[in-house]
Amino acid sequence: MKRKAEGELSEQPAKKTNLQGTNGPGRFRDDLPQQSDHYHEKYSKSQPYKHGVIDSLFEPQLLRDVRAEIQANLSFTPKETDIYKIHQSGDLANLDGLDDSSLKLLPSLLLLRDALYSPAFRDFLSKVTASGPLSGKKTDMAINVYTPGCHLLCHDDVIGSRRVSYILYLTDPDRPWKPEWGGALRLYPTQTHKDAQGKEVKVPSPDHTVSIPPAFNQLSFFAVQPGESFHDVEEVFASQSSIKGDSNEARVRMAISGWYHIPQEGEDGFVEGLEESLAERSSLQQLQGNADQYDMPQPQILQYDEKKEEEEEETLLSEEDLDFLLKYIAPTYLTPDTLESVSSTFEDECSICLEKFLSQKFADALKTEIAKQEAVIFPIESKAIEDTTSWRVARPPHKHRFLYQQGSDSRPQDQLQTASSPIAELLNILFPSEAFRKWLQFATGLAITTRNLLTRRFRRGKDYTLATGYHGDESQLEIIMAMTPSFGWVHNEDGNKKAQDNTKQDDTTTAHPSNDHKLADDPSGLGGYIAYMASDDADADNGSDSGIEVPPSMSTGTRASKPSSSHGQKSKADPAIYKSAADDEEDDGILFSMPPDWNTLGIVLRDKGVMRFV
Repeated sequence: MKRKAEGELSEQPAKKTNLQGTNGPGRFRDDLPQQSDHYHEKYSKSQPYKHGVIDSLFEPQLLRDVRAEIQANLSFTPKETDIYKIHQSGDLANLDGLDDSSLKLLPSLLLLRDALYSPAFRDFLSKVTASGPLSGKKTDMAINVYTPGCHLLCHDDVIGSRRVSYILYLTDPDRPWKPEWGGALRLYPTQTHKDAQGKEVKVPSPDHTVSIPPAFNQLSFFAVQPGESFHDVEEVFASQSSIKGDSNEARVRMAISGWYHIPQEGEDGFVEGLEESLAERSSLQQLQGNADQYDMPQPQILQYDEKKEEEEEETLLSEEDLDFLLKYIAPTYLTPDTLESVSSTFEDECSICLEKFLSQKFADALKTEIAKQEAVIFPIESKAIEDTTSWRVARPPHKHRFLYQQGSDSRPQDQLQTASSPIAELLNILFPSEAFRKWLQFATGLAITTRNLLTRRFRRGKDYTLATGYHGDESQLEIIMAMTPSFGWVHNEDGNKKAQDNTKQDDTTTAHPSNDHKLADDPSGLGGYIAYMASDDADADNGSDSGIEVPPSMSTGTRASKPSSSHGQKSKADPAIYKSAADDEEDDGILFSMPPDWNTLGIVLRDKGVMRFV
């Protein structure tokens, strides 16, 4: 049997001029052809950008049959990048390449695919969206399954020749999806700014304004618009209930997702050069444009006191320095032997983790403060958070979102009497101090002249950073003070979880609990790690739908840094000195990874081009 070319569908015979077609009665809803004006009116008035929802698009039995075929005959691949975590089928455009015995197992799925890209339905959707002609040759669709812990972060879908995005839900028709399970398609408004050259720049707001929960046999769709059609898929939340029917197996967000493209060569409506023109406007280039000036937070780079730098003895902590540091840092890390060991490991690895870094007294006070803050119910909207708390919201959401506080530009000694909390003490007193700079120089062997300090707080199911590269000409020293005292994040060498409590961190993330599901062979991890990855692509941080691939071993929580072999068996009195796990794993591009932890300091020397994300 001759097969069609990959990614193409044959046009339906011209005599098919209605949505019912001839491959079975009731393929589409009976009254759908008469509703195009109604849906167009709703679509044209929708906010924050043009989008539409059609309930009961198909005759329900067809989609029930499609679900049954998918569950019985298709397998799914778990995929995770910095932008998404899903289970995905292969491209459904390639179904025509299957052998006859395989095709016989999927008759309803083939019928559904052909219906979605039929001339009649493409004309209907083109009229509703006023998007212009849609291609029938270039199909682009896959089955995506979201189980607890799965998500898709904010992006605008602008790649190549895409014209209309759509999602057709195949959730369980006998157990209607509940909004509190998550998994909603969420749309983000944009704000328009003018840069120094007078060019308009659209930046997405940190909060969505429209949320569309999944529903069986529902089609959601929108026109792909550069710098405007920003959306995400809310995390599917793990069940915390013992009620029958509310298990994680019920929370399976199955959908066919895809795009309609502009007409291809040989089709009516084809425009020479249009696809290349659209590519130039893609959000893949926008992330490094003038919109960066509207990012929050902006770097706040401060110089250390040059006079003190000239006067101090480079390799010696004074008695005054030690007295100051002992208020914050565990005494073991201030001894010459330990500092020499830290320095030696860092020189070899260019990265290190120091466990139980803060003194017990200060760490206890910090944990109490974190528990106090976590007990406060935060507002939902970013403006309310910024108006009523000391936290600000990072933006734009297609790059990152988290709560943050920046360091003061006042001298650390002037902050001593006004520090409001242990968190503020770390941010404004310890880390910007001359004594800590001297300690850090001794620990790393590097000269440190500037600082840029930030406390980051990541909320469950809300916050993240996408992969970005470092573009400085000189390597940059980065420290991460992990302050996440919640249970279940990190595993000891024997595989036992550390018993901790509460939910907060600084410069790592509060992650999303997820559970095993029959569609995924690998156990889902909690996430929340900060990762540094090598990149062969100089422009890899421009952003994309694909994102930066996460190795399975790290995404399931098994890529925590390992004890440095250079120190052998450590005694209970010794600090835990850790190195990156990269040398002990296959070359998967991971240079350093650090899970959320309690009272652990990570130090990383970051070279030009190295990607980082949470």
